[in-house]
Amino acid sequence: MNTAQRSTHRIASVLAVSALALGLAACSKTEDATVGQRLDSAVDRTEQAATDARIKAEAAMQSAGNKMEQGSQAAKEKIDDATITAQVSAGLAKDPDLSAIKIDVDTVNGSVTLNGPATTPAAKQRAETIASAVKGVTSVNNQLTVTPS
Repeated sequence: MNTAQRSTHRIASVLAVSALALGLAACSKTEDATVGQRLDSAVDRTEQAATDARIKAEAAMQSAGNKMEQGSQAAKEKIDDATITAQVSAGLAKDPDLSAIKIDVDTVNGSVTLNGPATTPAAKQRAETIASAVKGVTSVNNQLTVTPS
């Protein structure tokens, strides 16, 4: 329930309680204090219900905000991993001794794993250096195998 709806609901509740009180007073009952006490009690319960609803709504909004933030962070990490993978692959493609097509680059939370062939031990090391130089890379697991062409 939004603020306008809560306000309208509260006004309607107060009007209903007031009408009830006036109706009881018109009956010439001798228990005027009891009617007033009932009216006060009804108003207090209505105000408490409105307060409880506001607190629950605020808690729900906070929870939804936290979930959105967590989802946003997870998406950002996935985009970063995809960006790292693309940049490592692009760097490998620039090296004439490395085949970016044959080398599989996998990135998880900034940790890069390289799988596939390298023509020489030096080329294998260059692939690791290229991957390590990419922004956001936290580690490189070089699983390249040296297979002369």
